[in-house]
Amino acid sequence: MEDVQLAENIDDYLQQGIHGQKQTKPDERRKFLGSLRERVVIALKQPQIREDGIYPQVEEALKANSKAHLYLNGNMSYSYLSKYIKLASTYKVEYTIVTNKDHNSEIGLVLAYDYAIDKPEIFVERKTVKAEAKKEKKGGLFAKLFKRK
Repeated sequence: MEDVQLAENIDDYLQQGIHGQKQTKPDERRKFLGSLRERVVIALKQPQIREDGIYPQVEEALKANSKAHLYLNGNMSYSYLSKYIKLASTYKVEYTIVTNKDHNSEIGLVLAYDYAIDKPEIFVERKTVKAEAKKEKKGGLFAKLFKRK
């Protein structure tokens, strides 16, 4: 009986050496760039990172949670990530660029603690309303030349 348990322990030890330490919720960790949903303060999806400008909600979260850690999706171009890296440096928030060659998460940015905070809403809504309002105000060349009376 003792030999069987010893063999299982050796097998577990070898498997751990080959594949790395077993993790809880590996799918969730892949999605949230190495963190867990329960630890996240705020998150942005990749298309949101690619937009011009910085989300003010992220800046406020970085300012208020300087002990948290910023995780950025390394599968994205550095040119998109750099604005958030500079912001993290400004507020002295540690950051990590996470690159998972096997899985590209839809999430581009995660601000998280190393313990659970269970925040109900972590995703920021897209700011498409402002972009649409700007498009409506602009008139074309013909609209400027031929004003209606």
